[in-house]
Amino acid sequence: MPNVGDIAPDFELPNQRGEIIKLTNFRGKYVVLYFYPKDFTSGCTLEAQSIRDVYNELKNLDVVILGISADSIESHKKFAEKYNLPFNLLSDTEKKVINLYGVKGLIGARRVTFIIDKNGKIIKIFQKVNAAQHGKELLETLRSMNP
Repeated sequence: MPNVGDIAPDFELPNQRGEIIKLTNFRGKYVVLYFYPKDFTSGCTLEAQSIRDVYNELKNLDVVILGISADSIESHKKFAEKYNLPFNLLSDTEKKVINLYGVKGLIGARRVTFIIDKNGKIIKIFQKVNAAQHGKELLETLRSMNP
């Protein structure tokens, strides 16, 4: 697993619309890179909704949200539509990025979040995530880091 202070490993994955998303395309912005086990499960739904509920405030802080699980593009599309998720959900069916970030779990990925600064450096890692409160926690953390 990369550590705080490391440059976040780059990757390319398709989002729920089939568009290829490359991490380094977001240099100049903060990135919340959150890994989660599975679409439509109770904890993952709560986590996605908690981030959705503060999305506009995060966007105003120049923050990009990228969610990653091993689910398919089609599953992500249905999940994003059902819960009105306005951010990218990336499909890592081969678990290449999940393994690259050292977050492999029993079902796909473990629930781990990385905050990446505008230069691509990891500045915070959340390894114990309260799914229902994660959005608020991210917002508070980023507000304290972003002038």
